[in-house]
Amino acid sequence: MLAYSIIEKKQAGKELSKDEIKFFVIGFLEKKIPAYQMSALLMAIYFKGLTEKETASFLDIVINSGKRIKFKKTDKYIVDKHSTGGVGDKISIILAPLLAATGKVKIPMISGRALGHTGGTLDKLESIPGFSTNMNIEQFKKQTNEIGCALIGQTDDICPADRELYALRDVTATVRSIPMICTSILSKKIAEGIEGLVMDVKTGNGAFIQEYNDSLKLAKKLKYFGENYGLKVKAVITDMSQPLGNKIGNWLEIEESLDVLKGNGPVDVKEVTLELAQESLLMENPTRNVNEIKKELNDLINSGAAFEKLKEIAKKQGADISFLDNPQKYKKAKYIQDITAKNTGYLHKVNSMQLGLDAIDLGAGRRTREDKIDPVSGIEIHKRIGDKIDRNDLIFRIHSNDKDAVKNIARKIESRLELLEETIAKKKLIVEKI
Repeated sequence: MLAYSIIEKKQAGKELSKDEIKFFVIGFLEKKIPAYQMSALLMAIYFKGLTEKETASFLDIVINSGKRIKFKKTDKYIVDKHSTGGVGDKISIILAPLLAATGKVKIPMISGRALGHTGGTLDKLESIPGFSTNMNIEQFKKQTNEIGCALIGQTDDICPADRELYALRDVTATVRSIPMICTSILSKKIAEGIEGLVMDVKTGNGAFIQEYNDSLKLAKKLKYFGENYGLKVKAVITDMSQPLGNKIGNWLEIEESLDVLKGNGPVDVKEVTLELAQESLLMENPTRNVNEIKKELNDLINSGAAFEKLKEIAKKQGADISFLDNPQKYKKAKYIQDITAKNTGYLHKVNSMQLGLDAIDLGAGRRTREDKIDPVSGIEIHKRIGDKIDRNDLIFRIHSNDKDAVKNIARKIESRLELLEETIAKKKLIVEKI
C-alpha cells in the first residue's frame, strides 16, 4: 500500500478499508509514515468525514494499538466521565473526587491535554506542585482499587495511536471532526476498563462542535459506538456559549475547582458537576431516587468529604497538598491587569472560543507540540450572559508572565463581549440528555 494513494482516496470521499486504515495508523505510530502525511489524511477526514464502518475500524485499530485494562469484578461499579471540551471546563477535577467520596463507584480516569482552544485536565492537574499524572497500568489499577480513583494521562501502553493522533490534531486544526472525536474519546474509555460512561457533550461557540444539531449527532454517535463495545453510555448536552465558571487557565481553574469542593464557587460549575455525578450514580443503581442522590452529593461537598478525597488522590499522586489547603501561597503571575468596561448594556454574547485562544497567547496553552504551559497564566471573566454592565465595571482580569502578551490581549479583549440595550434570558445549562 502507498500512503499517497490512501490520502488521495479519502480526498475523493471514498470509503477506506480497515486494512488501509490500519496500514496508515500503525505506520504512523511506528514512524514509517511521516507526520505530514498523517496530517494530510486527517485533513481529508475533516472535510470528507468517515462512514460508520470506517469509524468502527478506526476505533478498533486505535484501541488495539495498546493494552486494555481489566478490573476484577467487585461490588463497586466502574464509571467515568468525559467532556468533549470547552473553555473553562474543569468539571473532571471536581467530579472525580466527589464520586469517589460516595464509596459506591470507582473512577479510573484517563484524561487529555489541552486541545485547540480548550484547556486539558492533565495540564490543570499538573499545575498542582508535585502532582504526577504518569502511572503504569498496574499502579493505575492499584490506586483505583485502594482509594476509588486515579487521574492519569495515556500511558505508553494505552491507545498509543490516539496519543500521537491527538497531539497532531491539536496543531493541524483538525480537531472538529466528529468521527475522530468519537475515536479519541471512546478508545481511551473502552481501554481503561470501565462499565459506564457519562459524556458531557458541549454545544455553543466555546465548544469544538458549536452547532446544536452537530452536538446532538456527536452525542448519538458516542452512545452508539460506546454501547456497541458493551459500555452503558449517557450523553448530556450542555451549553458552552460562554466559559464555564469565571476562570480560564490551569492553576486558575484549580482554584475555582477547590472553591466548588469547599461549598462555594460558581453556580454553573456546580450545576453541571452535580448533573453528571447524578447520572453516574444512576448507572450504578437506576432505581435510586434523584432527590436522594442530589442530597448525598451536596452533603459530601458541604461536609468537606469531597475536598478531602481530592487531597487523598493528590497526595497519592505525589502532590504537595498544602497548596490545596492554602491556594493563596501559590505563585502569582508577574503581570495582572484589570479590564473595565468602556460601554454600557446587557451582555448578549461572549466569544468563548476567542477567549480560549487569548488564554493560549497569554501562556496557558500550546501553539506547537513542544510549547511549555505557564500554569499561572489565564483570564478571569466577571460577567455572565444577561448581566447588566455599566461603564467602568470590572469585566476581565488578565494573568501572565509575558508583559507583551498582556498588553496585546488588553487592547482587544473587550471586543470578545457583545452588548445590547435590552436584557437577554439566562442560558439553560443542561440542554438535553441522550
